[in-house]
Amino acid sequence: MAVTVVTVLAAPRDVGVAIDKVVQLLFAVAALLAYARARNRWMTAAMASLTVGLSAWIWGQQILGVQLPTTTIAPLGFTMVPVLCLAAVIARAQAARRADDLLPNYRSRTVVVLDGLIVIGSLFVLTWVSALESLTRPWATQGPGFITVVAHPAAYLVLLVTIVVMSWTHQSVRQWSMVFVALAGIAQSSSGWVFAFYIAKGVTVIPAAVDIGFMFCPALFFLSALAPARDAMPTPGRIRMADMLHLLVPYVPLAVTGLFVLWNTATGGRLNPVEIYVGLAVVCLVIVRQLLTMMDNVRLMDQLRLSREQLRHEASHDPLTGVANRALFRERLERALAVRGRVTPLILLFIDVDGFKAVNDNYGHAEGDVVLRNVAARLEHSVRPGDTVARLGGDEFGVLVDGGDAEEIGERLLSALAHPHEVHGRVHEVRASIGVAQRLTYDPSVTADDVLGAADAAMYTAKRLGKGMVVVHGSPLPEMT
Repeated sequence: MAVTVVTVLAAPRDVGVAIDKVVQLLFAVAALLAYARARNRWMTAAMASLTVGLSAWIWGQQILGVQLPTTTIAPLGFTMVPVLCLAAVIARAQAARRADDLLPNYRSRTVVVLDGLIVIGSLFVLTWVSALESLTRPWATQGPGFITVVAHPAAYLVLLVTIVVMSWTHQSVRQWSMVFVALAGIAQSSSGWVFAFYIAKGVTVIPAAVDIGFMFCPALFFLSALAPARDAMPTPGRIRMADMLHLLVPYVPLAVTGLFVLWNTATGGRLNPVEIYVGLAVVCLVIVRQLLTMMDNVRLMDQLRLSREQLRHEASHDPLTGVANRALFRERLERALAVRGRVTPLILLFIDVDGFKAVNDNYGHAEGDVVLRNVAARLEHSVRPGDTVARLGGDEFGVLVDGGDAEEIGERLLSALAHPHEVHGRVHEVRASIGVAQRLTYDPSVTADDVLGAADAAMYTAKRLGKGMVVVHGSPLPEMT
């Protein structure tokens, strides 16, 4: 490629231009074939458009002998290349949508379609104002005719900005192939702006050095077709910025198109019905897109609230039985002990399931887990909804009751747990030893550990007395039988 550039710059003007355009055409055809083999439809169409544009340009210069082709399809072919490349970028992003996207599939597809329509509609207006009109009128150095020269590099600028922005939001865009497409856009846009500058100055013979960017562009497209694909790993640090930049993607081409339309009208151009109606349609699409964004924000906030509630529940409840865990039980016990002017007794029952170890050892943990879930369910059904049932660890449970007769509550729980448990056709009989501690008045010196320790001591007393019993801490012990 370097040899070609040197040859073009050193050769006479006519020979250099001929070599330049032929080399561009060869690279464009090579890129077209490579993308066709890869079955990349949008990039194949883009390279076909580039091939048509170069062929028309060569026909105008070498056959017709016109330095700046007037009524050829070359401007349309060149301007459609970044439009089709942009469609390829959007298609790639949609094909590899993030797996952790919180939006439903239909909503994500709708947003991508709207973004694509906004971009395509914006570039259609830009193309219509410029390249399409050039089919029926000569090029000029000012006014509407000059927009044709400017729209081509401007469209590549939109492509470049979109690739940069979408590379933050989609891992699939962060590929070497897209890097080469972006470099091709830089090369083409750079030469295009210099070309527009010379046209604005009234120059009819453009220096050969201006074509360097044009020469590199098809070569970079060819390298893009050959670049290997890779699975990009997510970059956590970019996630928040990516979500913010994703909102800008459809508005970049819209803003550029709006500026060119304003410039066109300011220099004497007039908007025709097609430009007006398509422009209004694009504005309506932007409004719909914003409404969807607002709806998604509301939905995501609701999901965030539900997720926080779920995390809070999981952090305070036992995953096996679904009852409160030790941390939540202790928190509620401390809160209850802090109540001044208590008029009803605070009752804590410490429950140890007797015979559970034999079930777990002989029949496996799965069967033992079913027994534990049954125990938790029976305890919850035996107390009021406002009372707290918790699994304190292993086969130990705690129940916190505000008000009532301590011994009567213990006997009720003991009776509920005495019923056999049927699991997978087998009947398991387990019993329970229950220790009870109660507080009748507020005492700031009494801590949660004091009450738990008293109930635990009473429970071990019940086990020593023969299991399957209720012992209230501080009460006379029943006679052993």
